[in-house]
Amino acid sequence: MYRQRRDDRGSRGSTVRGGRPFRAGPRCSAVPAIGRPLTGPVSARVRVDPDSVRATLKAAGLRPRHRLSQNFLADTDVLDAILLEAASGAGRRVLEIGPGLGLLTGGLLASGADVTAVELDRGLADFLRDRFSEGHALRLIEGDALDQDLVHLVEPPYDVVANLPYHITSPILHALLGTPPRPDRLVLMVQREVAERIAAAPGKMSYLSVFVQYHAKVRIALRVPAAAFEPEPAVESAVIVVEPFAADDRLDPETEDQLWRLVQAAFRERRKMIHNVLSRQLPVDAGRVGAALETAGIAADRRPQTLAVGEWLALREALGPIGPDGRGRRGAS
Repeated sequence: MYRQRRDDRGSRGSTVRGGRPFRAGPRCSAVPAIGRPLTGPVSARVRVDPDSVRATLKAAGLRPRHRLSQNFLADTDVLDAILLEAASGAGRRVLEIGPGLGLLTGGLLASGADVTAVELDRGLADFLRDRFSEGHALRLIEGDALDQDLVHLVEPPYDVVANLPYHITSPILHALLGTPPRPDRLVLMVQREVAERIAAAPGKMSYLSVFVQYHAKVRIALRVPAAAFEPEPAVESAVIVVEPFAADDRLDPETEDQLWRLVQAAFRERRKMIHNVLSRQLPVDAGRVGAALETAGIAADRRPQTLAVGEWLALREALGPIGPDGRGRRGAS
């Protein structure tokens, strides 16, 4: 597990080995002793530290690509905590994004999970093919996660485990939550600042936090120091757990589209008074905006970042449909 970046174009494409996904089995390598390369049989409990990661990379002829922000997980306790949150078991299907050296992959396979892993870096993909070389429990896709139809890579029900750098966190979450079939559970390592933004309470809300919290229950499970990675990144990380709501808890697609256009318009000026922002950004008649805010029970001088998800839903219903050019159309929603 490491921070995967889209910028690495060394291995484009969706599958490997003659255009077909590579499959490998549950007997894979672990870290049997501190400072040694990844060798030997896998177990759910592995030992890993920075020396082990460095030794593994050296033995494989690899090194972290700093311009791609490759930081490999190098802390046993963090690894165990992620596996515990993933709560995978025999026959459970898991989509892993950015498996890196396969430490988390090995733990998931040891639990009996059926893992599909998407790896962008060609050198790491070759390493994973060599490491997981037996059986049929691992499916490895070499390519950019942003180029994949993620929600259709694994048959539902499925879970997602990933280590996401800052710049792809939002598009990955939109891809996984915005389109069915959605995963049952996502366990994600992200930049700590991003985790706090996703899980924010009213007062610090953003478009991303509204989007994710509309779709799912979110919690920060673990804060991870920079020292848990090799090499150490410049920022701290956090593990978040995202549990999507049932399909019947969502609006229909057309109404959802109206909601997101409203929220996007408001967050263009999230620190301004919402009445003024909506009148400028949609635009709609100021009187209609005021009436909708009153109906929704939202004061006109509130700021967009202070609204909870339920208030956005009430405001969308009160405001009614928004025309395709952004202008409000009269009529009930």
